[in-house]
Amino acid sequence: MTPYLDIQNLTKSFGAQLLFEDLNLSIAAGQRIGLIAKNGTGKSTLLSIITGREGYDSGQIIARTDLRIGYLEQTPHFDPSDSVLDACFNHHGEAERVLRAKQVLTQLHIPDLTQPMGELSGGQQKRVALANVLITEPDLLILDEPTNHLDLQMTVWLEQYLSRGNRTLLMVTHDRFFLDRVCNVIVELDQRRLYTYRGNYRYYLEKREERIEAQRAEVARANNLYRRELEWMRRMPQARGHKSRYRQEAFYELQRVAKQRLEERALRLKSRNVYIGSKIFECQYVSKSWGDRVMLKDFYYNFARYEKMGIVGNNGTGKSTFIKLLLGQLTPDSGRFDIGDTVRFGYFSQEGLQFDESQKVIDVITDIADYVDMGGGKHLTASQLLQHFLFTPEQQHNYVYKLSGGERRKLYLCTVLMKNPNFLVLDEPTNDLDIQTLQILEEYLSDFPGCVIVVSHDRYFMDRVVDHLLVFHGEGRIDDFPGNYTQYREWSALRDESEPAREKPLKSQDERPDHRNVSPSPARRKATYKEKREYEQLSADIDRLEAERKEIEAALSSGTTDVDTITRLSKRLPQLIEELDEKSLRWLELSEYC
Repeated sequence: MTPYLDIQNLTKSFGAQLLFEDLNLSIAAGQRIGLIAKNGTGKSTLLSIITGREGYDSGQIIARTDLRIGYLEQTPHFDPSDSVLDACFNHHGEAERVLRAKQVLTQLHIPDLTQPMGELSGGQQKRVALANVLITEPDLLILDEPTNHLDLQMTVWLEQYLSRGNRTLLMVTHDRFFLDRVCNVIVELDQRRLYTYRGNYRYYLEKREERIEAQRAEVARANNLYRRELEWMRRMPQARGHKSRYRQEAFYELQRVAKQRLEERALRLKSRNVYIGSKIFECQYVSKSWGDRVMLKDFYYNFARYEKMGIVGNNGTGKSTFIKLLLGQLTPDSGRFDIGDTVRFGYFSQEGLQFDESQKVIDVITDIADYVDMGGGKHLTASQLLQHFLFTPEQQHNYVYKLSGGERRKLYLCTVLMKNPNFLVLDEPTNDLDIQTLQILEEYLSDFPGCVIVVSHDRYFMDRVVDHLLVFHGEGRIDDFPGNYTQYREWSALRDESEPAREKPLKSQDERPDHRNVSPSPARRKATYKEKREYEQLSADIDRLEAERKEIEAALSSGTTDVDTITRLSKRLPQLIEELDEKSLRWLELSEYC
C-alpha cells in the first residue's frame, strides 16, 4: 500500500500533563482507520497535530509530497455572514463542484444554500463542515466525530459514502455500528501508547480482550517476582554494589510492571433504593405545532412501570419537542400529560450544563449531594460515582476549565445521576462520550430499576438499552414498535419480502391507545378474496416503490445529475418514503391472514 503519512516517536504534553509519548502510526492509501480512546487522553489533539493546527514536543510527522488533507473539526467555525454555498467554497466554487456540493448538502438536510451561516444551529453548521470536507475529495479524510448531529438516515448515507471506493480515512467516533461498517483498521490510544488492530470494530473487541488477558497474566507474574525481589532488596543492602546494579535496574522495571493499572472496572452500580409507583405518566391526546409544522397530533400513550423506551426519527420530526412537553418545559396546544406523584425526573439534555469553570470536578458533584443511598445500608459517595465513570482521583481534583468537551459531558451525566432520579430522560446522551463511558452507561441503564426514555441516533446504544421504540415520522405521525432498533430495521427489511413478517407488526396510536392493556389476539382468521387481491397489489406496489427509491438515491449520489433534477428528486424522495411506510404497514396487517 502507498504510504501517505508516517508519525514517528510523537510526544505531546500540556504543562505537567503528558498526553502521549513516542507514538508511532503509519497511514497508507485505502486504510480507513478508527481512533479509539477515553475522553481527555488526546484524540482531538492528535488530529490537530497531524493537520498542523497544533504543535508537539518531539518526534516527526512525514507526509507524502502534495498530500491533500481534509479535516472535519469537532466544533467548526464559519464567518456568520457567509452563505452556506460560500462557506463550502470560500466564494470560489466551480460549477461542477457546486453541483456536487448541492447533492451532498441535500443528503445532509441543508436545503437552503443561500442561508447565512449565522442563522444555522450548531448541528447544521457541523453538517455544512462535513459537506465541505467531502466535496473537496482530499487524499486523506480526517474526521472528528462525524456522526454527531446526524440523524439515522444521514448516518446510513455517510456509511455508504465512506465505504465506497478506495478512500483513505482517519476518524474519531463513538458510533460502534459506524466503526464496524466503515473502518478496516482500529487504533486504540491507551495509557499513552497506540495499539493497532487490522480489522473492524468487532475484530478489535476480540483482540483487545486477548491483549488485556495477556496483560493481566503479565502483571500477575510481575507481582509474584516483585515480592521475591523486594525481599532480596530489603535483606541485602550490601549487595547493591556495582555487580548487582543490573539486578536493581531489573527490579525497578519489574516494579513498574507490577504496579501497572489496568483500567478495567469490576464494580456495577445496582441501586436498591429507587422506588417508583405504578402510575408513571399518561399522554392524553396531546397536540403541538410550530406554525405550519405539526409535531404531535392527538397523541395518546400510557407509559408503564420499569419501561425502557427509545425514541428515533429524523431531525425535526418532534422528538425533543415531545421530551420538553413531558418535562413541562413546553405547553401543549391541546391535551395534557398526567404524571404520577412518585416520579422524579433526571434530565440529560443536548445543551448540557453550564459549569463554574473555577470549581473542581469533585465540588461540582458534592454541591448536589455527598452520597447516594443505594439501599441495604450501602452508600455511593460523590468520589465513587466519579471514579465509576472513569474520573481518576487526580482528575477529580482538577479544575473544570481543564476538562475536554467529552469529559464535560461525562461530568454533566454524573450531576444527573447524583440526584438519584427514578425516571431518566436522556436526549442524545452519546454525543462526545468515549466508547468506554458508553459501555459503562449501558451497563448502568441495564441495571437501573426505574424508567428510562432515550432519544438517540446511536444504533448500538439503543439496541443495548431499550426494549421498544416510538418512531417519529414527522407531521404528527408516531408509531409504537415493540422491539429495539435492530429489530425495527429487520422489520423494515421485511417489506421487500413476500413471506409473512416474523416481527410483531406496528400498530398506530388510533388502534392502540394503551399498549400495555391490549387484550389477547383472537384466533387466526382467513383472508377474504378482496384482502388477498389487496395483499398481492401491495406487494407489487412496494417492489415498484423500492425500485424507484433506489434509482433516486443512486441519482442523488452519482455526481452527474443536473440541479433541476436534484431539486425534483429531493422533493419526491420524502413523499416516496411516506407512501412506502403506509403501504408496508397495511401489507404487514394483511400478512397475518394471507
